[in-house]
Amino acid sequence: MKPEDLYAQYPRANNCDKHDDKALEIYCNECRLVICMMCYVEDHNSHKCSDIHELVDEFRKQMETDVSGVASGVDKCQQTLRNLTTENKDFLKQVSKSEREIRDGAVLVVKQLKQMIDRHEESLLAELKSIEQKRTKEIEAAYEEVECQLTARQSYTKYVHEILEKGTACDIAREASGLHDRADELLMSDVTERTLGHAEVTFVSDDDKKDVGTLRFSKFIFMSIRSLLIALAIA
Repeated sequence: MKPEDLYAQYPRANNCDKHDDKALEIYCNECRLVICMMCYVEDHNSHKCSDIHELVDEFRKQMETDVSGVASGVDKCQQTLRNLTTENKDFLKQVSKSEREIRDGAVLVVKQLKQMIDRHEESLLAELKSIEQKRTKEIEAAYEEVECQLTARQSYTKYVHEILEKGTACDIAREASGLHDRADELLMSDVTERTLGHAEVTFVSDDDKKDVGTLRFSKFIFMSIRSLLIALAIA
């Protein structure tokens, strides 16, 4: 559901669900609920409560701060998606290059070893295919994860702007706590801090011509300072 559609379905009534004839005008800081005077008398009189109109500016500032932090990750998500796309293209080029080298190497092998070389060649191609599929799945999974976070952050940003522009004081007070918690969740799950690293696949021919050669596959993992500190703390 789009943020504007979700906000349009949000109940506009400012009266208490429990006491239909009472207006919602009090905010219970302990329960983080917008309540009416009767709710205060019956259930919240021992809690710290405030008039929602006195708190609305504070809630607005909190929402603006939260949405700013969440929105700042949009560009990072988009850049990470572009990087993953480039990494996948470069990797597939290496796969194609290695495949050509494997086939060329097989042609140079001595005829009497042809049968053995053929088996070795197919084994190498199967290994290369396996590497290609595994790496492609890793990149696709990372791309999907970042894309999901991008969608979540954009949806959150649009929804908060919708409330701030169209919402009443009651709407803002009622939504502030949940949106703040959601902002914390989004900020804690910044997938752009994680990276697959750079992968290389190369073909090395056999100088002695005893077989076709070997495949070498390696991954270089780069970690941000933040991720490195977290990893050290866990260790």
